[in-house]
Amino acid sequence: MLTTVHIIGILLTVGVLLAVSVLSGRKVKDAKSFTTGGKAGSWMVCGAILGTLVGGQSTIGTAQLAFAYGLSAWWFTIGAALGALVLGVVYAGPLRRSGCSTLMEVVRKQYGRRAETVGSILFLVGIFISITSQLLSSSAMITSLFGIHLGVALAIGAVLIAALVFFGGIRSAGAGGIVKLVLLYVSSLAAGIAVWRLGSGLDGIRDSISAVYSNEQLASMNGIAGAEDIHRRYGTFMARGPLKDLGGCLSLTLGVVCTQTYAQAIWSAATTRKARRGAVYCAALIPLIGAACTMVGMYMRGHYVTTAEAAALQKAGESLPAGIGVLENSLQAFPTFILAHLPSWLGGIALGALLINILGCGSGLVLGAATILTRDVYGNLMTVLHRTPRLGQLAQTRLSIVMLLLAGVVAAHFVRGSFINDLGFLSLGLRAAALLLPLSFALWLPGRFNPRAITISMITGTLVMLVAGIVGLPADPMYYGLTASAVVLLPTIKRT
Repeated sequence: MLTTVHIIGILLTVGVLLAVSVLSGRKVKDAKSFTTGGKAGSWMVCGAILGTLVGGQSTIGTAQLAFAYGLSAWWFTIGAALGALVLGVVYAGPLRRSGCSTLMEVVRKQYGRRAETVGSILFLVGIFISITSQLLSSSAMITSLFGIHLGVALAIGAVLIAALVFFGGIRSAGAGGIVKLVLLYVSSLAAGIAVWRLGSGLDGIRDSISAVYSNEQLASMNGIAGAEDIHRRYGTFMARGPLKDLGGCLSLTLGVVCTQTYAQAIWSAATTRKARRGAVYCAALIPLIGAACTMVGMYMRGHYVTTAEAAALQKAGESLPAGIGVLENSLQAFPTFILAHLPSWLGGIALGALLINILGCGSGLVLGAATILTRDVYGNLMTVLHRTPRLGQLAQTRLSIVMLLLAGVVAAHFVRGSFINDLGFLSLGLRAAALLLPLSFALWLPGRFNPRAITISMITGTLVMLVAGIVGLPADPMYYGLTASAVVLLPTIKRT
């Protein structure tokens, strides 16, 4: 399925994006010139947020979830859009007036260094989950393109992400980020239009799904007993239940507010008005990408089965329905559609933009996690022990990158059957459970809470959310984590 035209398109797209990113990155002399330089316009703010918010989870992950649950997969990008809107409209002004340049600095300013350190460590957990999901996304791309084993694809994805970090990373800010996002946006919409034409609209897509599930063995494997189940699964926005789907959306919304990368884009704006406008632009653009990827996933469900489903049919003595293809797993739904159903030249551009976006998001996450691990965990530990680190800071960071990617490959192998978007919901929800209340109270109710209570609430909220996710309690785990944090914190509020 991969043709020479595809390969040329991928290489040209990746080469152009790298060149534009490097050239535009020369204007950024240091981190401060981006975070507090105050020169970014509205579209630069929009590009900076979209560059890391729209990655493998919003594209490959959304198509994967739509393959299994239809329209409800759209909640991921709806939640991301609402998060950008809340960040711009509600938090942009207070964050810019705080005089800080990082979210943890806002926390430290009110509650001390201990709260900052604990918050950084808890953040590391959430970021690591996102790293794992980006590795799964990159492996889906690689296996779709070259047909290699998942374990090998995970290793290749880790090596490519590490190479981008050591190369300097693919920054979401600047002209490089804008070009990347334009290509990704155009590619996603082109895929959505192609689906609409190939599937004869939403009704035609639903008919093809119904035809696939006319096979009783296949329907039984997916818990579908009739036409009503098919409609409930693929034709409604609450296929997994209101508490689950709306909870995931809320996790995205609040998690975006509590993520340094997106707040950094707000601080980079020339004025508060431009910061708000950029976030609103972002909120308007994201849902269209989600809608296109949702349609792709539903179309692929009506025309493909997974290898596990095909093996089960064969074991039962049944053959595949006529005209049905086979995917190694549902992760491959989006890249396989691009390869099979878009013109080769457009498919090559789409695959190149998608691949570099996934790897760029992964490299940014890994670099941020390595910085936290080196500075806030290892550095503070050495300070407490009154010891001098044996390795320099650069060597520590590089070693942390390698350790994080190795751990990410192992974790991705164990959760390879999970939905990428569920990992995204968990990652963003953990950030909200740890930071939303401390950050909000620091901005709007300064001096009303004891630093010790703030630190305990961070730990409690994160642990309760993790336990809720592991045990599998009903509804989204974020509900439990945020409630636990509030129960610990609110009784300690000072009246004056």
